[in-house]
Amino acid sequence: MKFIIASDIHGSSYYMSKLMDIINSYSPDRVLLLGDLLYHGPRNDLPRDYAPKEVISMLNSISGDILCVRGNCEAEVDQMVLDFPCMADYAAVYCGGHMLYITHGHVFTEDNPPKLCSGDILLTGHTHIPKCARHDNFVYLNPGSVSIPKNGSWHGYMTFEDSRFTWLDFDGKEHMKFEI
Repeated sequence: MKFIIASDIHGSSYYMSKLMDIINSYSPDRVLLLGDLLYHGPRNDLPRDYAPKEVISMLNSISGDILCVRGNCEAEVDQMVLDFPCMADYAAVYCGGHMLYITHGHVFTEDNPPKLCSGDILLTGHTHIPKCARHDNFVYLNPGSVSIPKNGSWHGYMTFEDSRFTWLDFDGKEHMKFEI
């Protein structure tokens, strides 16, 4: 399986366009979106080229390839304009004997995980900070933010291929790797 994993687009047509270029060149089996797609939220400044309608159009053009969970900025009105489900609180995907528990990260977090088994992976966004951390019974992964990175991190996303997660920026620089 080949995945592109991204979070916290927050309505930026500029960075969504960059992500679309990556998606088109990488040809993933699925695009995993970890929420906060359209709205910037009251705690964030407007991202570069804030244009949710343009982001809607780009996302809908690949709707058959998307697996998405709801972020804390999603609302029912977002589901009315998106051609793929975006209101699930979590999803579970099984890869190579590991469960990926996919959620935004505003309810279940690294410090407040759901019930997980040894070898499971908790995959969240929300913090806008890329991270990989091993815990006693799970691994925590966060791709950071597409449009509003925090704590000196980069605008970016993750890939998953051949049991390897890779954190990349939009210039193609690899920042971190994790192999399951």
